[in-house]
Amino acid sequence: MMPFTETFTIKPVPPFSLDLTAQIFGSGDTHVRSYIGGVFQQVFQVNENHVLAKLTNKGTTEQPLLTIELHSNRPIASTDKQEALQAIKRIFSLDLDLNIFYKDVENDHVMRQITPQLYGYRFTTTLTVFESLVDAIAEQQISIKVARIIEERLAVKFGEKLEIEKETFFAFPTPRNLAEACISDIQGVGLSKRKAEYIYNAAKMIVDSKLDLQQMKKEADAKQVIAELDALKGVGVWTAELTMLRGMHRWDVLPADDFGIRRAISAYYCSGSPIKTAEAREIAKAWGKWRGLAAFYLIVAEVKGIAV
Repeated sequence: MMPFTETFTIKPVPPFSLDLTAQIFGSGDTHVRSYIGGVFQQVFQVNENHVLAKLTNKGTTEQPLLTIELHSNRPIASTDKQEALQAIKRIFSLDLDLNIFYKDVENDHVMRQITPQLYGYRFTTTLTVFESLVDAIAEQQISIKVARIIEERLAVKFGEKLEIEKETFFAFPTPRNLAEACISDIQGVGLSKRKAEYIYNAAKMIVDSKLDLQQMKKEADAKQVIAELDALKGVGVWTAELTMLRGMHRWDVLPADDFGIRRAISAYYCSGSPIKTAEAREIAKAWGKWRGLAAFYLIVAEVKGIAV
């Protein structure tokens, strides 16, 4: 069967560098999500359909022009197209004006030197809060590299499949996908038994209408959201904050208990000396409402060897 295809272009709010932003997906299972040769691709569920979205930047960082190709084995309705567009906008925060962030942190001597070298970088987020919560649970006390392998295995084992020209792609599993699975099967992707239980319990609560993660996005008080998430089994403050940052676009939330974040802050502000959570939060006050986003600018800068 020949796939159905729709192609269109959009202009994100500049600046936007697809290469800086999507390079984190340059390795891993290409049938889940990838960035190869300047093309980002991922499967999305849109309404009752599934589409493979391919994204390329035909413009510049200052004047980005994104070409989006949608592929499906079913006709792509106009509503599917709009839903896919919204999904891409959410993942890459395409409506975010980074110039506001840059201006707000320009008085910080480190940020003033880092941001021009990472001009157009956007911290990638998840399509749903549930995906962010699952990722954060998976990442507890293990490396990001190992956690990403586990997350990809979850998609391959439990996510919906989309076959395009004899190649199979996988979407991230929905709460129902995981609530209908056995805990032992969830554990089988490389999770500990406890983590598998935490993920299963969260999925089951959502399916049973006992937990509404999307509704939490509307709560203005970050402390209230952290408290609600912290009340879930297996979710502490770090997991809650990371979930909010990636799943709710809460750029003001800093997962300061994260070792990688503290290490990056220490490298640029404390000459590499180990710092505690409270010290990291104190330093981050200079970044105002952009604490979470600024922290990941530091992590990317550290990985790329940017000196100040």
